[in-house]
Amino acid sequence: MSSRKRTAVLISGRGTNMSALISAALDPAYPAEIALVVSNVPDAAGLARAEEFGIATATVDHKKFAGDREAFEKALHAVLADHRIEIVALAGFMRLLTPWFVNAWANRMINIHPALLPSFKGLSTHERALEEGVKIHGATVHFVSADMDDGPIILQGAVPVLDTDTPETLAARVLEIEHKIFPDALAFVATGRAKVKGYSVQVSGTTEVIPNALTWPQA
Repeated sequence: MSSRKRTAVLISGRGTNMSALISAALDPAYPAEIALVVSNVPDAAGLARAEEFGIATATVDHKKFAGDREAFEKALHAVLADHRIEIVALAGFMRLLTPWFVNAWANRMINIHPALLPSFKGLSTHERALEEGVKIHGATVHFVSADMDDGPIILQGAVPVLDTDTPETLAARVLEIEHKIFPDALAFVATGRAKVKGYSVQVSGTTEVIPNALTWPQA
């Protein structure tokens, strides 16, 4: 029997980070299996992409729950349980989760955010980074807490902010970093190497700079 951790990826759109996880999991040695992709949007493009790889998909349309977030999450939780999911990865899942759901998946649910948390939580991260004049921007993978874009940080990747950057060019470079660090972080969680210690994460067996964690593209 496979020891790979059964992982569900939750999406709301095209799922480019989902695709990065799927690509990593094509390697039989990768410690997580992408067993399910779930969307709260019935026509999310990422669902078709997952089906191309033969991955099971499901839709839990939040609009059918009349604003009852907990009822929506219980339906989502039931789908995850039916598929024997062990880890949840949020990849552009545009729903705020209640403490009930977060606690049910404590230390088993991770999220990727297009900024170096704790800076620039929420939306429009690249526009805000340019407005603030930061010189370094990037992406963060973290365990999910009950607060938006909060929780112990597993892995971060950085890129320089160039004088010529627009939100679009900066977003494109950050997305490349996201596609590198998300599979690494999921692997750390799936192998049990990522341990939450207070409000930080220690990754066992890592004494060198983590691959892909810091990248400086040529200007």
